[in-house]
Amino acid sequence: MSPIKSPLANAVLRSFRENGKRPDAAVPVKGDGLKVATYNVHKCVGVDGRFDPDRIFEVIREISPDLIALQEADTRFGERTGLLDLKRIEAETGLVAVPVEASARAHGWHGNVLLFRDGAVRDIHREKLPGLEPRGALVTDIALNNGISLRVAAVHLGLLRWARRQQADHIIGLLGRRVEAPSVIMGDMNEWRLGDGSALKKFEAAFGALPPARASFPARWPVLALDRIIANRDGLVADLAVHDSLLARAASDHLPLTALLDTSVLKGDSAPGDGLSAAAGL
Repeated sequence: MSPIKSPLANAVLRSFRENGKRPDAAVPVKGDGLKVATYNVHKCVGVDGRFDPDRIFEVIREISPDLIALQEADTRFGERTGLLDLKRIEAETGLVAVPVEASARAHGWHGNVLLFRDGAVRDIHREKLPGLEPRGALVTDIALNNGISLRVAAVHLGLLRWARRQQADHIIGLLGRRVEAPSVIMGDMNEWRLGDGSALKKFEAAFGALPPARASFPARWPVLALDRIIANRDGLVADLAVHDSLLARAASDHLPLTALLDTSVLKGDSAPGDGLSAAAGL
């Protein structure tokens, strides 16, 4: 009888199998639709310990997303100073940051930044998430120029397992369930387990089967699927892939996660804008 392996051991073995096929250059997501991504930029400190926002900028340009959620884009304490050149990003990629007005110097809300192109922001909600650590969710209704409207939650869940479960409940309360507006949750969930105690089970119970896991951490040899893109519509998230380039392996301790949103799934959906659920306190 073969020994029973722990979930972590299984993840490591799977990573060894997959990393033998890792490409030497970035592999773009193929197809038509809306290109989205989530990326924990680790305060622009790479795996070599060097602070270099230019590398993060170049990785974002490699991805060429229509919509991207960044985590740890501000310093963590004090005034939470922004670490990226948002004006350069807008000038050279067309991506505009959702304004949060959290402080004069911060880019985002608890380090969460949402960048988008070709659309307009309808509503912005900054939510403090429960737990011992200062964590937040940036929830935004965006009307894109292609006629699609989405509710997007950019999140970074905590390090404590019990807190992640509470935070998942809070986010689900904000977005509503499957019958609510078309919604996408993107961010670093800090959760790789899939058992009953996992925060991911909360999202699965609310929105249905989750898109497949893709190992994105640590960047040099990814083993754990900490980063996730989740939707409340079946089939909306397609072509899920880790953006694995030489630069991405060096720029942060996480690899970016990309997906193509199949916007045909949203035909007939009403646009968001009637306000979030009562849990938002609006």
